[in-house]
Amino acid sequence: MGLMLFPGDDDVSSPDVSWSYSGFAAFRSWLAQADGFTLADMHGFGGDRPWSNVSTTLAPLLDHPDDSGPDLTPAQCAAMLPRLEAITAQWPHGDSDPVLGRRIDDVRELIAVMKFCLDKDVELIFG
Repeated sequence: MGLMLFPGDDDVSSPDVSWSYSGFAAFRSWLAQADGFTLADMHGFGGDRPWSNVSTTLAPLLDHPDDSGPDLTPAQCAAMLPRLEAITAQWPHGDSDPVLGRRIDDVRELIAVMKFCLDKDVELIFG
């Protein structure tokens, strides 16, 4: 069982990105670290630090229930894209760390799905 992020366009051929639940947890933790904070310190992830104390455009993705809650709007996707693209640009394409390579690939897949959502003006669904 896992988690898939996909466009809300009712087209099964649209792009998507998926993880196991533990893989998504690791991905979000890594994104938070890349953005300068520790996800485990945050409210809802075992810590008591409120999200209002963190300045990140990735909050709608990072502070989202795994497979419930509101879908991400095209505007939220648009706001997150520059930061996600900047994160992928931080590491060279030929990095020898396979875990880092997988994280970068995941970010690139997520970027593609978010751009698709923007182009079609549909929400990004967690399911």
